[in-house]
Amino acid sequence: MNRFYRLFSLLAMSALVFGLTSCAEGPKISREAASEQIDLSGDWNDTDSQLVSGEMVKDSLARPWVDDFVANKKTKPRVIVGTVLNKSHEHINTETFVKDLERELTNSGRVKFVASREQRDEVRSERADQARNASVASMKSAGQEAGADFMLKGQINTIMDEAGKKALKYYQIELELIDMATSEKVWIGQKKIKKLVERSSHKF
Repeated sequence: MNRFYRLFSLLAMSALVFGLTSCAEGPKISREAASEQIDLSGDWNDTDSQLVSGEMVKDSLARPWVDDFVANKKTKPRVIVGTVLNKSHEHINTETFVKDLERELTNSGRVKFVASREQRDEVRSERADQARNASVASMKSAGQEAGADFMLKGQINTIMDEAGKKALKYYQIELELIDMATSEKVWIGQKKIKKLVERSSHKF
């Protein structure tokens, strides 16, 4: 009986030590390439942001408005990205999407990109500081900023269709390019994404 009790105690102690060791190990972490397409939840993610921004900017720059502006003004159009509204059912960090749009536009070489309102405020603050403290030869004077010719605005919408353990997520991204002088829309773009998500439980 004592022998059985000692064996039982030893097994219980071993299980306790194993459990404590497992808890102390922490989460497993592996590094993945930033270009790797990984979709865990089925929600909007970095892959969607990069693919949508790349395709929509490419479509925009292939339209006549760019060449028409260059032909008339003899210079590349200056573009700024305005507000992209999140009208979806989920939380989407639209700031990263805006940054992806800015990168695609700037790196295309087809347009000049104007700093955002927040960035311009910071630059103006620095110029004001230079006016007080920098030498006349090195200071940058106010009133020489280049205004934007076009503003890119848009929104992200979603539709959810659920049945049992399956859900169909439909994303529709709308972007519009507006002439700052005339308020005319020179380009309207649309991109659609469908995701079929299957869960082990009914919760989405």
